Amino acid sequence: MNIASMIDHTILKAETTKDQVIKICKEAKEYKFKSVCVNSCYTELVAKELKDSGVLVCTVVGFPLGAMDTKSKAFETARAIELGANEIDMVINVGALKDKDYDFVRNDIKEIVDTAKGKAIVKVILETCLLTEEEKIKACELSQEAGADFVKTSTGFSTGGATPEDIALMRKVVGPNMGVKASGGVRTTEDALKVINAGANRIGASASIAIVDNLCNSDSDY
Repeated sequence: MNIASMIDHTILKAETTKDQVIKICKEAKEYKFKSVCVNSCYTELVAKELKDSGVLVCTVVGFPLGAMDTKSKAFETARAIELGANEIDMVINVGALKDKDYDFVRNDIKEIVDTAKGKAIVKVILETCLLTEEEKIKACELSQEAGADFVKTSTGFSTGGATPEDIALMRKVVGPNMGVKASGGVRTTEDALKVINAGANRIGASASIAIVDNLCNSDSDY
């Protein structure tokens, strides 16, 4: 297994500069990461930097709180795709989920899925650290019902990140045919292998190079 091809090389901090984004793109091309994941203002730049490289453009939507109006999320999605995004990582409306307003949550996701259909895949960020086990299960079910391609643990901007336990639960709920992305706090090779073994088939990380380089120096079969 090529772990680099499972990694979304990520740079999402507010203080991110254009030069830093370009550097991340160069690293992604060198290491052949799956995608570069950025805020939407950098979508066009990343698409230009990654052109013909085989590395995908991943844009976050409704980030990091998920509390945007649904139509605004859909517009951000459409604009990101227009500028070159191949993948959309949208944040679920956590408050609506906790209110048990499941129709709203499902529709919020479906609007993005419908907007992206045939143009980009959609990953749904659950922000698992804020959810009960029941809510994590329900969020996975709603994401599946809405037609999303992946469920994803975290933004990396809340109170916690990915855990092997949450990945295992998410994989159990969505089954073998839907993607599960571990994101937030995956900083070492050990972290990465734990979430992969728990069922993740995509990883979001800013420490991508360290993860891959350390793996190459280990005896792992990955």
